Amino acid sequence: MIKVDVLVVGQGICGTFFSRELDRVGLSYLIIDDEQPSTASRAAAGLINPVTGRRMVKTWLIDELLPFVREAYGEWLRPVRVVDFFPTPQMRLAFVKRCEEGAEHLRLPRREEEHGWDELFRYELGYGVIEPCYLVDVQGLLRRARAELRGRGVLREERLMAEELTVRNDGVQYREMQARWVIFCDGVAGAREGYFTRLPFAPNKGEALIVEAPGLEKATDVFKRGISLAPWKDGLFWVGSSYEWEFDDPGPTAAFRERTEAVLRDWLRLPFRTMEHFAAVRPATLERRPFVGLHPGYPAVGILNGMGTKGCSLAPFFARQLAELLISGTAVRPDADVARFRRVLGRG
Repeated sequence: MIKVDVLVVGQGICGTFFSRELDRVGLSYLIIDDEQPSTASRAAAGLINPVTGRRMVKTWLIDELLPFVREAYGEWLRPVRVVDFFPTPQMRLAFVKRCEEGAEHLRLPRREEEHGWDELFRYELGYGVIEPCYLVDVQGLLRRARAELRGRGVLREERLMAEELTVRNDGVQYREMQARWVIFCDGVAGAREGYFTRLPFAPNKGEALIVEAPGLEKATDVFKRGISLAPWKDGLFWVGSSYEWEFDDPGPTAAFRERTEAVLRDWLRLPFRTMEHFAAVRPATLERRPFVGLHPGYPAVGILNGMGTKGCSLAPFFARQLAELLISGTAVRPDADVARFRRVLGRG
């Protein structure tokens, strides 16, 4: 029999940072993860943007998150600007108004910058700048973490078979493994099966392209005009993403590719070639707040999920909150604590 403190289900961005936090607080663990190439974590551009929405307001918790992610990501994080080309006169007016109001992180281009992108893009309505933003090499981080976890013998590369998991008030057993807790960091799978399916998940689908555009490969900024164009790797760029709340096909679609390539042809002055096309379903929530903590009916079962499109910024922060809950009983933020759904979850 193998005994550990925690069984962790999933090694996406949440599971990876949670394992780091378990190391920090001295809890032993095993991760169970059947690697899938199309998960939301592995398909993400990795952009952390401090403002959101058409009103360009601060992202939830961003003042607490930014110092945290700088420390958490280390070598996998680099500062970038978002060059936001205005797609409509209304969007330009809204951005200018927010700048006049003194909005943090937003500015209009300086005089010497105004025509700096003329050779690469068409942008009749100008642009604004959002800074500082950050770009995470999510794929590199997850690959390195997986190799390290495998090398330490704490990763089981298999799918969790739910029918073989036995849960008691004082712990869990899965095959030959016993643990005090099982924590589900399994992304959109958690909305389909398991102990937390009653939570108000709102999975949404995103598609993206990887493109090659000779002449653009040295650019280090993130560019935006409805869609985003972000540095990827090896001189390639990530282009996307869509946000589909209703979809029949979870995979890549011809409609998205055709629509996105048409936008690029209108926007880019450079030739480009699509190298890859992928899709993933994000574990978003109706409240746009994550699910973190222990099940109110099954105290040995926990969750770290529901990060939606903000996984890169939220996952390290809430991984620490969950680890502190396990080691010392420190409460998770009330607006993220899964206990707020006590009535919905019950014990059935």
